[in-house]
Amino acid sequence: MSPQRKTHIYGPVPSRRLGLSLGVDLVPYKTCSYDCIYCQLGATTKKTVELKEYVPTEEVLADFANWLELDGNADYITMSGSGEPTLHSGLAEIIIRIKELTEIPVAVITNGSLMWSESVAEACALADLVVPSLDAGSAEVFAQVNRPHPDITFDLMLKGLQAFRERYDGVIWLEVMLVGGVNDSPGQISAMAGLIETIRPERIQVNTVVRPPTEKYAECISPDRLRHLAATLGGEAIASFDASHMHEAKSSHAGSIVELLKRRPCTVLDIASGLGIHENEVVKQLNRMLEEGTVVAERRGDNVLYRVAG
Repeated sequence: MSPQRKTHIYGPVPSRRLGLSLGVDLVPYKTCSYDCIYCQLGATTKKTVELKEYVPTEEVLADFANWLELDGNADYITMSGSGEPTLHSGLAEIIIRIKELTEIPVAVITNGSLMWSESVAEACALADLVVPSLDAGSAEVFAQVNRPHPDITFDLMLKGLQAFRERYDGVIWLEVMLVGGVNDSPGQISAMAGLIETIRPERIQVNTVVRPPTEKYAECISPDRLRHLAATLGGEAIASFDASHMHEAKSSHAGSIVELLKRRPCTVLDIASGLGIHENEVVKQLNRMLEEGTVVAERRGDNVLYRVAG
């Protein structure tokens, strides 16, 4: 496969949960309905609940068709990326048309904040898998952890998730992000366990802060305690406690990536782990460097390795 610049898609990248996942990025960087204290992408720059065509739908579909022709190897097509994908007003059309082109299942990874919107719920119901989040058992902690747009109340968010479960026949994996000293108290865990029962997800995946968060006070929970709390919630702990993720990002600049690649060829995940950069940001940097001819990509089995050109 010849390297191609992909404006609105990235990967495929290996995912702990989804295997080989092709990401579809539908909004500009850090355009979101939340400003979570734990977000590894940094502070939200545009907090909004406005549904609109943030990136051209036809460009997204053209990028996908191009990838499908050149590669087409993935376990999931994932609506995710560097912001909240359900903010894109064309989400339903994108999912429908992608499913017309391929039998690869479509997943939507969402913060779950907009399921009360009929158009958002209708669009997400077209996917094969929906992965929303629930990070609090009360309105007070919801405001503290997720820092939502003023139009999103805890009750509105929760009722949206509950209503979506009633209408959706597909699979829901609920993600819970636990932050030490913030939402991990016995009272919060008990409250979240009760709420999870009303959402009835097929899987409950419990995570904690393992990459540099937006707020430094957003602390990681130890592996043993995370496993215990996950069991209490009826779920599984999915956090990866690779020590390299626990350090502050060294740099997100292309120069740091080039210096790393001078030493050895790396996958996207190798670079992300070594430099403390989110995978999405790494892919964006690599796509630009591929276009410039700074680096080249080689497929080896299921992996794509990047090395310095020349």
